[in-house]
Amino acid sequence: MHKTLVFALLFACLGYSSSFAGNLESRLNAMEETLRKQQETINEQRKMIEELKGELATVKKQETAPAVADIPPGTAGEPKMSGISGLFGGAWMTNPYISFVLNTNFYSSSINERELSNRGIPGYSNLGFEQKKGFNISEGELFLFAPVDPYFNLYANIPFTESGSSLEEAYFITTSLPEGLQVKGGKFKSNFSRFNAQHPHAWDFADAPLSYRAFLGNEGLIEKGVQLTYLPALPFYTLLGVEVLQGENEVMFNQNATGGPHAFTGYLKQSVDLGDYSTLLFGPYAVGGQTRTTTVANGTFLMGNTQLYGFETVFKWKPSKYRSLIVQGEYMIRNQDGTLYDASPNTASSLKRSQDGAYIQALYQIDRWRFGARYDRLGLFRTDYTLAGVEQSFGQDPWRATAAVELNLSEFSRLRLQYNYDRSGGDGRTNNEVFLQLILGIGAHAAHSF
Repeated sequence: MHKTLVFALLFACLGYSSSFAGNLESRLNAMEETLRKQQETINEQRKMIEELKGELATVKKQETAPAVADIPPGTAGEPKMSGISGLFGGAWMTNPYISFVLNTNFYSSSINERELSNRGIPGYSNLGFEQKKGFNISEGELFLFAPVDPYFNLYANIPFTESGSSLEEAYFITTSLPEGLQVKGGKFKSNFSRFNAQHPHAWDFADAPLSYRAFLGNEGLIEKGVQLTYLPALPFYTLLGVEVLQGENEVMFNQNATGGPHAFTGYLKQSVDLGDYSTLLFGPYAVGGQTRTTTVANGTFLMGNTQLYGFETVFKWKPSKYRSLIVQGEYMIRNQDGTLYDASPNTASSLKRSQDGAYIQALYQIDRWRFGARYDRLGLFRTDYTLAGVEQSFGQDPWRATAAVELNLSEFSRLRLQYNYDRSGGDGRTNNEVFLQLILGIGAHAAHSF
């Protein structure tokens, strides 16, 4: 009896020891795996630190202004400038930051140049292509920036073309308003969408999406006016903005529509981090005002009102400086209501248009290369065009497919090859377009990091 009890206890102890040893081994393996993953994370962060150190060294080499005093906190992401004396005796900068960007290309098309200049998008806009076949200098862009004093920053953007120069943008931004408020005033690119706020040399493709060309024209919305934004203290990025604009855009409004400011925008932008390397930006917007435009059809002009509503989404994944993915999409719907005057037969007819459009694009970067694809379409869900109570038809819905590859030799040069399969003419013809684009920049604002 005692011997049996002793053997039973012995076997129990052996079984427990075996089970304990197994659990201990499992715990050790789990801890080793956790340690291995932490080491991988440390190595990746070490690599990113070295890359950031390299970028910081490059930025420091570009800075030439003497460091006396930094500007008080202003717009997020703006560089801090310093200097000696200002216009009214302030101690900020002696010289502004200056840059110059050259945007040039070689363009080829399967449609002759005269037809291109008259090839609008029937039912949407009669504006033709401004692109010329062969070698082109799209523009040379002179950019200037400097702080005025502790309360204002001043910006100017002057594009030069072969036909002359113009003051595309000249505006101030406040830097010391309380509670996340900021005011911009002057002439500027409207910030209702991420794409509209960009200059052509910063575009991901050589040309604008079809929806922008149809609803806003070749230049987008660049207006004189004032902008108010509010950045509340929230756990995630949220920006609310409103703009009161003069209304000079030839497609949406036109200065002759009425006296004084007659265009308005409102938008909401939000951004959330989806992980260590991923970010999602999204938000709705609205643009509206009084209209007097000659871009509906040749020989006519429309008087009435226009509203443009949209929603944009941008997803960014960037685990390192040399690898990234950007997916961007935008949906727009334009509503117009007014009277279309035809000077030739001297008639006036009511016109109502409710039309939409969208694009989606993706760009994948590996090392110095980026590969892009884009799809544009108009008349996705809405194609209403009613003239004098009669619904009009303009053939197939306009669409386009684009592929591009680009090489960023440095942060100051970009070479892009792009092909468009364009079916936006409404006549059933395909416009096979090829761009070979070279963008070069010098100065403080020269580069957009690849």
